[in-house]
Amino acid sequence: MGGRRAVRRIQQAAPETAVVQDMTVEGRGLATVDGKRVFIEGAITGESVSFRRVRRHRDYDEAELLGVEAPAAGRTQPRCAYFGSCGGCSLQHLDGTAQLELKERTLLESLRRIGAVEPARLLPPVSGPAWGYRRRARLGVRDVAAKGRVLVGFSERHSPRVTDMRSCEVLHPAVGGLIEPLSALIGGLSIRQRIPQIEAAVADNATVLVFRVLAAPSAADLALLQDFADRHALRILLQPGGLGSLQKLDGGRDDGDLWYALAGGGLRMHFAPTDFIQVNGVINQRMIALALELLAPDAGMRVLDLYCGIGNFSLPLARQAGEVLGVEGDAAMVERARDNARLNGIANARFAVADLAQAGPAPGWAGGGFDAVLLDPPRAGAAAVLGPVAGSGARRVLYVSCHPGTLARDAGVLVREHGYRLQAAGILDMFPSTSHVESMALFERG
Repeated sequence: MGGRRAVRRIQQAAPETAVVQDMTVEGRGLATVDGKRVFIEGAITGESVSFRRVRRHRDYDEAELLGVEAPAAGRTQPRCAYFGSCGGCSLQHLDGTAQLELKERTLLESLRRIGAVEPARLLPPVSGPAWGYRRRARLGVRDVAAKGRVLVGFSERHSPRVTDMRSCEVLHPAVGGLIEPLSALIGGLSIRQRIPQIEAAVADNATVLVFRVLAAPSAADLALLQDFADRHALRILLQPGGLGSLQKLDGGRDDGDLWYALAGGGLRMHFAPTDFIQVNGVINQRMIALALELLAPDAGMRVLDLYCGIGNFSLPLARQAGEVLGVEGDAAMVERARDNARLNGIANARFAVADLAQAGPAPGWAGGGFDAVLLDPPRAGAAAVLGPVAGSGARRVLYVSCHPGTLARDAGVLVREHGYRLQAAGILDMFPSTSHVESMALFERG
């Protein structure tokens, strides 16, 4: 078996009852029954529930919720008709306050359990709109003959299949109401079986849909796509190959010019349709404001921004700091960051390309000394750069995280191996109703 643990599906197990002791951010309640842990989909801490086991594992079982005897105070009616089948959201049955409490507890427990650290101060949760907030998304597309239609949407919960959905409550309204129209559009194309996904990007100046196409659309297909774009005030691009293959419907190369504004600083951040940007524009604004407050840059400071992307943090920092160096592994993103600095008239921000997953003992960006460092790594965390960051002389390190487990791991290293103190930590509700836990942690030494 190669060390794999057996998983056994249960055929129509008998109903059982239990009191839920805890809950995960994936939306599952935890109960202990006859000495074994049982994760119950959709159950909430404190509830007395009936359930049926559906899968057995060696150390725990999985179960479906059959009924709730006494609902928890935080339970609410899900807003979306597809909640429970769609894998996009896991917490719509919890009200906003309960969601923040759960995510905050998840962060603190991860810091204690994995990193053996505790923040000296808990930052208030940074929250914003609960619905229509998602301005970037990748939607699956599948022609399902048995249903007689093309499905467009997020994957089903615990399955790679595309959810049979007609709308989405968390997508920006410019996209969330287009699920059903997109299904009808693609169903009328000759290449309906050769479009695996659509990427959506909502900028302040335009909404773009990028169709991944595995076959060339016919002239009739192009006419239908253009009509759809005109009727819904969209830009539609085709992606026949890699990220550099984006093209307009007329076959010309896409020249982008998407942007979002950062309030308070008069900045416009230009980006390409497939670039990474923070999905929640309101939380992004508040996150940047909090970063500036915690790092407190001034004209005498040199700041290092690792995993800088298009300069989302770099340029606001440069407005207050003496000098900012942004480092990113994607060369195209670095060029975008340089363009953004130029277009916004910022001369004290430099940018460099470097593989931050393989930083090595003395990477070029670590030389010269910095007063503060901002880290915004992917889910894998920032393990490779922690040594050079500590060696840069930075007194403050601000870590923006999209995964509490890797943040906790890296926090333990910064505290125990490099002499930093975890001064403050808190959550950023970047993805309401989902299992994603975004957070920020401030480390200081000296």
